[in-house]
Amino acid sequence: MVFSSLTFLYLFLPLVLVTYFLFPARYRNFLLLLASLAFYAWGEPRYLFLMLFSTIFDFFIAQLVYRYRQQRLAKRFFVGLSLAVNLGLLGFFKYAGFLSGTLNDVFHLDLAITQLALPIGISFYTFQTLSYTLDVARGQIQPQRSFLKLATYITLFPQLIAGPIVRYADIEDQLSQRTSSWLRSYSGLQRFIIGLGKKVLLANQVGLLWQEVQLLPSSEMSFFTAWLGIIAFGLQIYFDFSGYSDMAIGLGRIFGFDFLENFNFPYISQSISEFWRRWHISLGTWFREYVYIPLGGNRVGRWQEIRNLAIVWFLTGFWHGANWNFILWGLYFGVIIIIEKHFLSQWLQRRSRWLRHLYTLILLAFGWVLFSFEDLSQVWTYSSWLLNPFATTLINQHSLFYLFHFGPLLLVSAILATPLRQKIPMTLPLLIIILLLVTAYLVDASFNPFLYFRF
Repeated sequence: MVFSSLTFLYLFLPLVLVTYFLFPARYRNFLLLLASLAFYAWGEPRYLFLMLFSTIFDFFIAQLVYRYRQQRLAKRFFVGLSLAVNLGLLGFFKYAGFLSGTLNDVFHLDLAITQLALPIGISFYTFQTLSYTLDVARGQIQPQRSFLKLATYITLFPQLIAGPIVRYADIEDQLSQRTSSWLRSYSGLQRFIIGLGKKVLLANQVGLLWQEVQLLPSSEMSFFTAWLGIIAFGLQIYFDFSGYSDMAIGLGRIFGFDFLENFNFPYISQSISEFWRRWHISLGTWFREYVYIPLGGNRVGRWQEIRNLAIVWFLTGFWHGANWNFILWGLYFGVIIIIEKHFLSQWLQRRSRWLRHLYTLILLAFGWVLFSFEDLSQVWTYSSWLLNPFATTLINQHSLFYLFHFGPLLLVSAILATPLRQKIPMTLPLLIIILLLVTAYLVDASFNPFLYFRF
């Protein structure tokens, strides 16, 4: 089940909301847990037990980490066990096929390639359970004594499938006591509808342009068409993922939870470093807190810091998918950030605001090429179309057709990807119009999953 479906909008969500607010507060965690399990089982019934196993395992392992917190070796053993089990499950389901295929290619082996269906949301809830245990080990929180509360935190359906990654410490108090009001619920509903509009009315629509460009044969490609296509993909993935985050934050607010922001208008950035402080903030925060800082962060020498950044960005790419294009995508941005941090920072500061912005958008475009094509030969071919206007024709009839049919949508989407969107008053009539337009689209639409579901 996805948020942008008629089943969720007009059956599941109304039923959950009515039930939730009719029952006394002491039963609400239990109701949310049941709703979350039903939500997950709707699409992945066979992997429901995998998520429950992770929840039960981390509930008990955190108790053991806390009990033996004064015994260094014992505490390290239980923390290591948590890492091994959680990352082992993630690695088995997400990376087994990639690793066996790579070993076959490198060492000319004949290992059976394991192709498993990826459990939806496993990358997100694995990082949440890990952060919980690690925070207990670091003494930042105490383990939750109520299994119901911890299970509610891990399985919470608003952000279970595609984030944002919520740290237990950020909502610990809200699991025990949270406030509800009509004003707060309306604010959450408003945020949800905004995210829904982003996904259905913007991401899905600009995504149609990207789909058409991808299907064009090389003989019909042009320099201008290639740029239109990758711009469309950049806008699609932004509105798709930030739209989901908006919906998750809005639903959380309705149920009394305050999730941290996950996007902060990343396309207004004037450097790649700034972009990654604004894009998928919860993932960047997780890697900073649990990988970069424990490795020494920037408190070590220059080369050690470069090593730390390289490790973080390798892992960032690998987290997104079991393929070389994602690893290269992560390293691509890691190298740029290292160069900006140690060599380009002063040069960039002396450039005009518009030049810095153009520099950032161009580098992002090539990053999105790496992200979107798993076949590296396609990455090279498409990048050559973007780099060299003479590799194909400069402009052709497809370019003009796409510009005429999608140009206004791309322009509106680009504007709405900036803080100018905040100047639009989200009145009740406008929210109703957005909801009606979304509904009309979904009545005839085919399946429209979120892009980040596959990560």
